[in-house]
Amino acid sequence: MSNTTEPFPRVNGVLTVGGVPVDRLAARVGGTPFFAYDRDLLSRRVAAVRAALPAEISLSYAVKANPMPAVLHHMSGEVDGFDVASAGELQKALDTTMPADRISFAGPGKTTDELVQAVAAGVTVELESAGELTRVREVGERLGIRPRVALRVNPDFSVRGSGMTLGGGAQQFGIDAEQVPAVLARLGDLDFHGFHVFAGSQNLRADSICEAQRATVDLVLKLAELVPVRYVNLGGGFGIPYSARDAALDLGPIGENLAKLVDTQLRQLDARVVIELGRYLVGEAGIYVTRVVDRKHSRGTTFLVVDGGLHHQLAASGNFGQKIRRNYPLTVATSESAVETVTVVGCLCTPLDLLGDKVELARADVGDLIAIFQAGAYGLTASPTAFLGHPSPREVLVGGTAPVSGENQCRQ
Repeated sequence: MSNTTEPFPRVNGVLTVGGVPVDRLAARVGGTPFFAYDRDLLSRRVAAVRAALPAEISLSYAVKANPMPAVLHHMSGEVDGFDVASAGELQKALDTTMPADRISFAGPGKTTDELVQAVAAGVTVELESAGELTRVREVGERLGIRPRVALRVNPDFSVRGSGMTLGGGAQQFGIDAEQVPAVLARLGDLDFHGFHVFAGSQNLRADSICEAQRATVDLVLKLAELVPVRYVNLGGGFGIPYSARDAALDLGPIGENLAKLVDTQLRQLDARVVIELGRYLVGEAGIYVTRVVDRKHSRGTTFLVVDGGLHHQLAASGNFGQKIRRNYPLTVATSESAVETVTVVGCLCTPLDLLGDKVELARADVGDLIAIFQAGAYGLTASPTAFLGHPSPREVLVGGTAPVSGENQCRQ
């Protein structure tokens, strides 16, 4: 019997990813723990975003959310561009079919070696400081290449409702808006394309995102009076729900707001306008699967001890960006028996290794699989995998046109 009300439906009581039961996936990848991503869910999310946004808006993927090579290769055929934040991410992006001129490189603290790689590759370097501008010019002169650049702007506003603020006030990100005119005057013969303004992330409030987009467009138009603009990155910040109390983001008002901005203001720039999303595109398409290795009782609490933990999925432990810890959604992937209240903990020797605190789950015994949802973004590569020397988890991309047998793509 199949339950199709979940993004990962159950077949005969067992959770599936891309049509493959998780116990079969565990056998196929060689054990637990592992991350599994559903190719169809990735494609459907991109399609939903495109349907909601005006056709004039380009869609870029923030590679930091999930840089698994198989995911990047799939996304290179789905989105219009990539944004990277390190030379390592840059190399992975360049290994896909994404053209170099649709890859942007943002982030503070780019080393000179990284700037060399970016300029040589022909990607857009999003400058975060006046000092970075000086260094990228020197790199271009050394290589005999005219660097392709944009300015990342730290706006004079912040975004209400964001889980993490990346704009307004003093920031390591971007050039303060009031300093931009002076930096523009120093561009010289650099191949300048435009501006990137990203003020906040993980926002579930459509009204707040719309307000930020309007303020961003006003700022960009003001700066465009100083220099021709061919590229405008409006950032993203679209959030996903991580607990039952979170309401899913409504894309409708955001699309309507962007359509108005395109018609009334942005069209006059004749620029490529980009929305850059990471978590929103991949976060809900992945799960983290770990196996129960012990079941114990301690002073009225039943603990399920699993072979995974915060060293693989730091965010689910509440130690990555949560101001107040809340349980990620999780389930017993191989059982639908009577519900009990348990606490799910990892295998690390620290009380911080908490994956589910007093959660109601189907009864699980040693050998059962626990699946943690919303694991498609900021999972493996955002976690301290070397902590206490446990093995790294595997990753697998399943579903879509790929076979569901052992020939499907697996990455370790």
